[in-house]
Amino acid sequence: MRMTPFAVVLLLAAATTAWAATGAVSVKVAKNATLGSIVVNAKGMTLYHMTSEKGGKVACTGACAATWPPLLVNGKAKPVAGAGIVAAKLGTVKRPDGKVQVTYAGSPLYAYSGDTARGDVNGEGVESVWFALAPTGKVVKPAPAAASSSSTANSTAGSASTSTTPGYDYGY
Repeated sequence: MRMTPFAVVLLLAAATTAWAATGAVSVKVAKNATLGSIVVNAKGMTLYHMTSEKGGKVACTGACAATWPPLLVNGKAKPVAGAGIVAAKLGTVKRPDGKVQVTYAGSPLYAYSGDTARGDVNGEGVESVWFALAPTGKVVKPAPAAASSSSTANSTAGSASTSTTPGYDYGY
């Protein structure tokens, strides 16, 4: 069954609401074939940070939050540190709508409506502001592209969908 983008957004919004409704939200680390070790939710879905959000201020609201559903907790519930997560780096921030969003190393966390399965990283680098987080709390950004080669074998080496070499580092 093929889902429309709208159906995916609704499904993720419902899932995010369900995660928040339980009160306890777990964040853990998973190994991704493309990006290496990254921060994910309890279901193994990649969590992203919008790098234009500074100082713990949430800017992704409205239509943005429909595409990038925030990871929410209920009321005064605290996020739970799963495998590989430094508990002291987990926190929360109050969103403009009054809901409470999970942060890691001060970065508000979001899912991406274009990720439909564990291990998907389709949101990586979107609009040059959305990036997965490493367990250190730093964003995972692509390394500068290497000089291109005329060889056909090298023509897809930098592509996230065909490369088996991560080619990413964990800092700015």
